[in-house]
Amino acid sequence: MATVKLNNLSKSYDGKAKVLDGINLDIKHGEFVVLVGPSGCGKSTLLRMLCGLESITGGELSIGDTVVNDLPPAERGIAMVFQSYALYPHMSVYKNMAFGLKIAGESKSQIDARIKNAAKILKIDHLLERLPRELSGGQRQRVAIGRAIVREPKLFLFDEPLSNLDAALRVQTRLEIAKLHRELNATMVYVTHDQVEAMTLGDKIVVMHDGHIQQAGTPLELYQQPANLFVATFIGSPKMNLLKGRVIAVNEHGAHIALKGGQEIHATVDASRLKANDEVTVGIRAEHILEGNVGDESFTGTVNLVEHLGEANYLYLTLANGDDIVVRGDGEREVAIGSAITISTASSSFHVFDADGQALRRLKPGNMRSSRHG
Repeated sequence: MATVKLNNLSKSYDGKAKVLDGINLDIKHGEFVVLVGPSGCGKSTLLRMLCGLESITGGELSIGDTVVNDLPPAERGIAMVFQSYALYPHMSVYKNMAFGLKIAGESKSQIDARIKNAAKILKIDHLLERLPRELSGGQRQRVAIGRAIVREPKLFLFDEPLSNLDAALRVQTRLEIAKLHRELNATMVYVTHDQVEAMTLGDKIVVMHDGHIQQAGTPLELYQQPANLFVATFIGSPKMNLLKGRVIAVNEHGAHIALKGGQEIHATVDASRLKANDEVTVGIRAEHILEGNVGDESFTGTVNLVEHLGEANYLYLTLANGDDIVVRGDGEREVAIGSAITISTASSSFHVFDADGQALRRLKPGNMRSSRHG
């Protein structure tokens, strides 16, 4: 079973500050786990520790039932797909895919069978005699993935494999990797800084920042219940709107909050750890805001900029209290810059974060209050 367990893993160089600290993560057999975060957060370092290219400073790493802290890469049962493809330019596609198996002492017949099977899965069987320079970027990436498949590893590791592709090829190859995961039922760990890749590929997303795991969960969990302000603003595009506020009162149905300028709103969250006068941050996603006075809470604002995307547009507004906010609007509707509009949202759509940036649990619909403030 290709389960992976990271127990209090840490990494530092020359005894200096830790690049990774206290990493705890369980990866199930067949799970597709995506490590995501900004540049410098430690996600690629963690991947290199998994494959044995970086030493482990502290903690324990297990693949299956084996602690692999001191095992060389060749003995870990892993295969890695790099950002740069790393193909031998003088070898054909077939020979590139065969090289690792040949070094491992596999028979010619077994090598041939594995290569042809992988090539068929990846739809590169007609390219086996070509050299890498005769291939497109997407084809080269599929060859690199095929080279990993033929090894039949316990664990597949991907280090930003799509970052060198253009937008159309990124989408196409992303779909191919998702399909490949389903067909192989393989355990995969995938590093990216692209949250769209993370949300569309991962069974589990691990959001990292400053060498720590901020939150791990399904894409829907991270989107609906971000653990803190960092996750809330990192997951979702455009990023979540944030408004500063002060708690007026709390009850079992949520928190009554005054925003800058004095406007009061109600947020249906578990406010049990809040009290009156606590400073909070209120979050609302652009797609949860409606044009017009049709929701529980309404705001007025002035349009500063309109981004047209075709099926939708993004309205950049300045609210009456001076706060800036982004609204996802109807792409068919013309909105004039400088015009005043009313927007609204449901009380259940608010996210609330305490003074330390930690999220309060949003209440489920069955637990929400039926009226605005009463």
